[in-house]
Amino acid sequence: MNGARSMNHATPGDARRAASLILLRDSEQGLEVLMLRRAEREGDMRSGVAVFPGGVLDPRDHEAQSLVHGADDTTLSARLSLPSGGLDYAIAAVRETFEEAGLLIALDAAGQPVAPSLVEQLAPWRDRLQSNEASAVMLCRDTGLTLDVSGLVYYSHWLTPPGSPKRFDTRFFIAAAPVGQLATPDFGEAVELMWLTPAEALSRERGLKLLPVTQVTLKELSAFADTATALAASRARGAVPCVMPRRAQRGGRPVVVLPHELPYAEIGRLDPTGRADVAAELVPGRVVWLSERVARITAPNPGPMTGPGTNSYLVGVAGRWVIIDPGPAIDGHLQVLQAAIEGVSGQLVAILATHTHRDHSPGCAPLAAATGAPVWGRLASHPMWQDDSFHPDHEPADGERLVLAEGLTLHAVHTPGHASNHVCWWLEEESLLFTGDHVMQGSTVVINPPDGDMAAYLQSLRALRQAHEAGQRPLHWLAPGHGYLVADPPAVLSGLVAHRLRREAKVQAALTAAVQSIESLLPRAYDDVPVALHGVAARSLLAHLLKLRDEGLAREQSEGWSAA
Repeated sequence: MNGARSMNHATPGDARRAASLILLRDSEQGLEVLMLRRAEREGDMRSGVAVFPGGVLDPRDHEAQSLVHGADDTTLSARLSLPSGGLDYAIAAVRETFEEAGLLIALDAAGQPVAPSLVEQLAPWRDRLQSNEASAVMLCRDTGLTLDVSGLVYYSHWLTPPGSPKRFDTRFFIAAAPVGQLATPDFGEAVELMWLTPAEALSRERGLKLLPVTQVTLKELSAFADTATALAASRARGAVPCVMPRRAQRGGRPVVVLPHELPYAEIGRLDPTGRADVAAELVPGRVVWLSERVARITAPNPGPMTGPGTNSYLVGVAGRWVIIDPGPAIDGHLQVLQAAIEGVSGQLVAILATHTHRDHSPGCAPLAAATGAPVWGRLASHPMWQDDSFHPDHEPADGERLVLAEGLTLHAVHTPGHASNHVCWWLEEESLLFTGDHVMQGSTVVINPPDGDMAAYLQSLRALRQAHEAGQRPLHWLAPGHGYLVADPPAVLSGLVAHRLRREAKVQAALTAAVQSIESLLPRAYDDVPVALHGVAARSLLAHLLKLRDEGLAREQSEGWSAA
């Protein structure tokens, strides 16, 4: 529920529709936003939190549509990706802001912004609205006012995580605060009102209790110098996705995981209903069941090139199992792998290596010695950076099938590029691809010549995407050698190709008629990469240059490189 815009968004049955208004004003300190602190209430997950004004929709908000200036339901519903009822959210946002903060965005009978003195006189209506004694349409008809939503800009859409005690499907709007009106708390829902810069609201010194949606919004608003800039940027936004965090565990404590965080997709797969018992961390030695056929065990070898550690995968059913990438030859890790096999009362049929870099395959030999299982993997074309202890019993051909049991088939997919001998393993029944280092999560892989080949790498990525599109090897999930499960493989593969081609274009642009060394090309071709990583980036830069050379677009000379 995060990403593609849909005109058929439906609020889940366990969630309530809600709206919130982010009010901005300019001050000597810069852009300020109105925050309110909610009352402390036992059992309320939002007790004492600092939020923007807002609340749930009143079914009677719909009745006020004819008393609104500045928008119609058809246009606003389309903007909110709804078939109808979009205007109800804007009405609710204005109504709730009046109830909680005493600010009323409306026009009088003459079509002018309502005077601050009149807003003060209407204060008794706030209690009537909150107690449901009155509605927005009653307020407008009795006072001759028209709600003015012309200045409201649709900003974001958030859905409370599944499994939460209370769920809200909330649309957020942004607007300039009404001029001259004084914000006053209702001392019911809001016990304190604060005009703060986003930085102040986020500061540790202020100590506000903030929900994830509020933190994200404040961080975004901190980029704007004034109200006009913030509103203009919000109007220019394209489709607004629905953002639904997920609940999980980290370090034995409950946490909320946002869609941009690496564990998000895996948590959604393992815990779609929100039990909140899935770990949002990769802990070495922990056996994590990704399905009834697949378990992941992360090795204790974290580092700049290995991330949280190398993933070993136990794959099988009915007593027949394989291990993909036993990782480094660390006794404790190998013991965990053997214990996992014993735990499923299984026979280790084979040990599969995606490639022979030293964080993936050194565990093959000792594990084979301990279990008697044969080792499957290909030998590299070049010995540099390879695992010298690797001696396979079988070198799988591209497309070779390994049938572990009825309904469980692995296919070898030769994917050279990161390494000449790289093999991904496709689990047919789950449309799951074990990618080794061909696709990593959260970063791109190093292509290190002579064994690494940029042209081969790009072709391997394209071939995986083409096989998916042709229905030959559908891909629903990727299981990388480092990181969590990755969703939407076609988009990931296309993104990696696009990223490499953008980098190639920068490399080509950096080339001139004058000969340059790789060290002089690096700062321009990799100006977006931290200097501390330039040593690693130099390897991939060489791979790009070799590809351009073979295509006749660069010239290699003894002293360096130049444009062809």
